[in-house]
Amino acid sequence: MKNHKFLFVCLGNICRSPTAEAVAAAKIQERGHLWICDSAGTSGYHDGETADPRSIRHAKDRGYNITSISRKVTDRDFHDFDWILAMDASNLENLMKMCPDPKLHAKIILITNFCQKHKVPGVPDPYYGSAKDFELVIDILEDAVEGLLNHVESTIVPA
Repeated sequence: MKNHKFLFVCLGNICRSPTAEAVAAAKIQERGHLWICDSAGTSGYHDGETADPRSIRHAKDRGYNITSISRKVTDRDFHDFDWILAMDASNLENLMKMCPDPKLHAKIILITNFCQKHKVPGVPDPYYGSAKDFELVIDILEDAVEGLLNHVESTIVPA
């Protein structure tokens, strides 16, 4: 079976994408897969920093462990990852521009395209928001990650 690799991307890689990475890692483990998750930002504003303490706290309250360190997307990421999942339209557009080879554009997808319950155009940035906004991010990401994993599993051909 293919070892899928997922890269979750937001702007600074301190709120949404590390949360998505943690949610996906937990759900992948629950499903018994050994797939790989990482996160990055389209900017390097927070390179080397841990995730926002509010993201860490809200994720922990839901049973998710955010351990990622912020980094900027690299050219190599477009080759190394099977799925590059943007948190919103702005990051999707930036990823398309950053991508070193147009043949790799098909890997870049808006994560909310996989939502099954939430009908949202993207994952809203909670950085300037309240606790409610951080909770909404997790709600949307749980939905989107479940849809993503269901989609990926549906493409697996039994050996």
